[in-house]
Amino acid sequence: MKLVLIDGNAILHRAFHALPPLKTSYGFPTNAIFGFFSMLNRIIKDFNPDYLAVAFDTPAPTFRKKLYKEYQAQRPKIKDEFKIQIPKVKEGLKAAGIFQIEKEGYEADDIIGSLSQKAKDKLNIFVVSGDKDILQLCTKNVFVLQPKVGVTKLYLYTPEEVEKRLGIKPELIPDLKALAGDQSDNYLGAKGIGPKTAIKLLQNFGTVENLFKNIDKVEDERIRKILLEYKDQIFLGKKLAVILRDVPIEVNLESLKFEKVKEDFKEFLKDYEMTSLIKRFFEEEKKEEKKEKKEVQASLF
Repeated sequence: MKLVLIDGNAILHRAFHALPPLKTSYGFPTNAIFGFFSMLNRIIKDFNPDYLAVAFDTPAPTFRKKLYKEYQAQRPKIKDEFKIQIPKVKEGLKAAGIFQIEKEGYEADDIIGSLSQKAKDKLNIFVVSGDKDILQLCTKNVFVLQPKVGVTKLYLYTPEEVEKRLGIKPELIPDLKALAGDQSDNYLGAKGIGPKTAIKLLQNFGTVENLFKNIDKVEDERIRKILLEYKDQIFLGKKLAVILRDVPIEVNLESLKFEKVKEDFKEFLKDYEMTSLIKRFFEEEKKEEKKEKKEVQASLF
């Protein structure tokens, strides 16, 4: 049994920037909408999820912003032609009968982390996001799918693949960010310690907590001084980087059950003049149903 969890905002951003400007005949921008639902179609076709949910950020300040007022402060203002497409995607998901969730004070990552925690012993979980931070969720039955080219080609990360690519286990990604900083989220880490040094320290000591317990064992005096100087900043960075697994959300797993998109979704796609997606979601689905019916009939003889 498979549960697919999609980071709605991350995939929408990816779609908006990966595709050229697209508009309806009446001038409404649709590149983020089209890209998002193209990826959704690919996920449904390739992974045939038994359960499916899309998580979104909210405009309200998160607990991270309260911890550190400069969190994500350098990010450019969201363009209006992107912003107006977000509620339309939510409208489309509702028409399709796909569960969506958001909670003020938390990011989509935290909701995904918490849903994963609830279901990790029951299902194989596939998390879809373009955000590298989400790789920390990888375990033996939680996998991450990240777009590599455009919005429909996905790369599957297992815990082994994360360690092979990054040099550390998935659970140490927050520690890596805490030491080396993170430009995209606008926190600095320890000035003078880059990713290579940070990875080496984590390979030797594990978590930053264990690193500071054994600070006298750090042989390089310069590195030891940097760590002590930026200790508070490092621990703040880790608090910011850890994806929560205990967001207070009351969700019944059955609410996430998925079989196929509802017919109402066809009308939504018509409204936004996405004929190619109607074919992909509905006409190809009918072909598959006919094929399955023939196979069942053949098996009777």
